[in-house]
Amino acid sequence: MCFTHNFWSLTIDGLNNGFLYALIALGYTLVYGVLQLINFAHSEVFMSGGFAGLFLTQWWVGSGTPGGAESIALVVCGTAVGAVTGGTVAFLLERVAYRPLRRRNAPRLAFLITAIGASFFLFSLAGKLFGRDAQGIPTLYGNGKLFSVFGGDVHLYDVIVAGSACAMLLVLDRLVARTKLGQGIRAVAQDAETASLMGVNIDRIISQTFVIGGLLGGAAGFLFGIANNVGYTMGFVPGLKAFTAAVLGGIGNIRGAMLGGIALGLVENWGVTCVRNSWRDVIAFAILVLILMFRPTGLLGERLGRSA
Repeated sequence: MCFTHNFWSLTIDGLNNGFLYALIALGYTLVYGVLQLINFAHSEVFMSGGFAGLFLTQWWVGSGTPGGAESIALVVCGTAVGAVTGGTVAFLLERVAYRPLRRRNAPRLAFLITAIGASFFLFSLAGKLFGRDAQGIPTLYGNGKLFSVFGGDVHLYDVIVAGSACAMLLVLDRLVARTKLGQGIRAVAQDAETASLMGVNIDRIISQTFVIGGLLGGAAGFLFGIANNVGYTMGFVPGLKAFTAAVLGGIGNIRGAMLGGIALGLVENWGVTCVRNSWRDVIAFAILVLILMFRPTGLLGERLGRSA
């Protein structure tokens, strides 16, 4: 009865979470597509975007109360700064942690250990530099109700997340499908060795792929931080859930990551009506286990090729 009564409210909140999972999941799936590597440090890329947006808005807002055009500018600039910071961290990760291993033809286990090590390094560094206590992004706008959908209230934050995520996902989809860079990414993902023989600069494509994933992850970090606290641990659970979303949709498949993120956000939000809210994370990771057991290629299938 509770599920039926609150269905649209649960769906709106689930879509909200799902769009954020999709933005983060794309970082995992893009890197996996070109390197056949799970970048476990991507959760810290997400975290870096949150901190960048936090510091920008704290400096800008100060003790004042923004409104009108200033609120719009804060959200746009915060998202942009979070994205640029995430892209920069991802670029440095590829250059420092992964490229030297690739050039030495290191075994895949070395990449995995390096990814985990880079994750712990960035995690610990953020805690040391920015403190162990989580901080809230200043209030940027009044999160009032805009309209209702079959009794489910849609607030301004829901529109900001959905609009920003849809715009970024659409741009990424068109970029991969229609541009020269997208052709390079698809070529390297399908067969890196042949792409190299055809004149594709593998190092440049991989670096740009990391940056694109970082841009999306950093933007998601700021959008997440608007409604939640920003701290050095903020990337852990969303990062794992985004990885679950990437596996659910079919890791290596860009549209699969989008679908997986939205599906995971909806399913975990609907699921908490049957159990307590404290079981939310259990539901998400149970989905990961079930997918790996019964359909490891995900909903839309895994994109397989020869890695770089």
